[in-house]
Amino acid sequence: MNALVIFGLLAVLMLSGMPISISLGLTVLTFLFTMTDVPLESVALKLFTGIEKFEIMAIPFFILAGNFLTHGGVAKRMINFAASMVGHWYGGLGLAGVLACALFAAVSGSSPATVVAIGSILLPAMVKAGFPNKFGAGVIATSGALGILIPPSIVMVMYSVATNTSVGALFMAGVIPGLALAGVLGGVTWYRAKKFNYPRQPKATWGERWVTFRKAFWGLLLIVVVMGGIYTGIFTPTEAAAMSAVYAFICAIFIYKDLGMKDVPKVLLNSANMSAMLLYIITNAVLFSFIMTNENIPQSLADWMMGNGLGVITFLLMCNILLLLAGNFMEPSSIVLIFAPILFPVAVALGIHPVHFGIIMVVNMEVGMCHPPVGLNLYVASGITKMGITELTIAVWPWLLSMLGFLMVVTYWPGLSLWFPQYLGML
Repeated sequence: MNALVIFGLLAVLMLSGMPISISLGLTVLTFLFTMTDVPLESVALKLFTGIEKFEIMAIPFFILAGNFLTHGGVAKRMINFAASMVGHWYGGLGLAGVLACALFAAVSGSSPATVVAIGSILLPAMVKAGFPNKFGAGVIATSGALGILIPPSIVMVMYSVATNTSVGALFMAGVIPGLALAGVLGGVTWYRAKKFNYPRQPKATWGERWVTFRKAFWGLLLIVVVMGGIYTGIFTPTEAAAMSAVYAFICAIFIYKDLGMKDVPKVLLNSANMSAMLLYIITNAVLFSFIMTNENIPQSLADWMMGNGLGVITFLLMCNILLLLAGNFMEPSSIVLIFAPILFPVAVALGIHPVHFGIIMVVNMEVGMCHPPVGLNLYVASGITKMGITELTIAVWPWLLSMLGFLMVVTYWPGLSLWFPQYLGML
């Protein structure tokens, strides 16, 4: 009964147009003061201990690194390198967009940042080259979602905070699925380009490819610094985030010189605003999770499923449906922070590996970012292309269907997520 009251109140507040963070906070306070005897002292203690986690520090650092790279010219150099490698295939610039999104995802950790950085440069170039606007929008809106699956990923850090799962293991688990999804999206792009005979670029010489690689080298090196540092144990994911922020600053200001020192305060302010918003959501989500646990809601759900003989296949299917529905109304960070504490204990009770379950949640978030009405990537792409949300929804459907198919593969093939971290000895 209490569970229905909690979720009913949360749903009413969100449907009224109130921000997620405020909705969570008011739900928690209303429940605390009217329907429970939990001492306020323990709530205050939980509030501080819940956000007193080393992993949370990674979030503002990854946001700062992403902002330095987005405002700098790293994205343009990555696009040029990608175009030189695959531009001569069918849908060359579209394939370059998928590859550039995958590369930029590996340094930014953010999906909307990837769409902005790659889309704002590549979409005008695709239209100029003779591609339909819808084709370019479909490629970038869906490929930009790789930003939260290919590590480093801010959403993975959120999942780690909510479930105490290893961030490093999650990052490594995202590598193979991230590359596989990039391959799937690239395949759809190539097929549609060949079907409609879209333009191809002249094949670049190896000399031209070397020039574009050399110009993009310092941006690409960040991938090696972050992933290599975590894999070799030189630093933790949180330290890797701090390292990436410093590296991105040096790269943008002193190596590429795309930004001047006068631009730094603006980048810092934007990063601080975004970090504060996410940390406020985390704070309220910690309290919401505390109430859930105190009312034994996750445990009751696990007992009910076990008692009714509902196995892993049914549970994972229900999770996918629930998370995809939540993606209609909420952005990824909120979904992870609200649903992970509820679904995670059930998953563990059913024998599902915590890291595998985390990757399933992240892929669900990716799909959610590409469909209406609250798909963040659609709104970002809409701002770049000046297309309406309905028009964009029609544009992305071939790639979106392939992402749904990929979600099923990730859900029921744990080895795809777990093989690489197991190979590295992280599980």
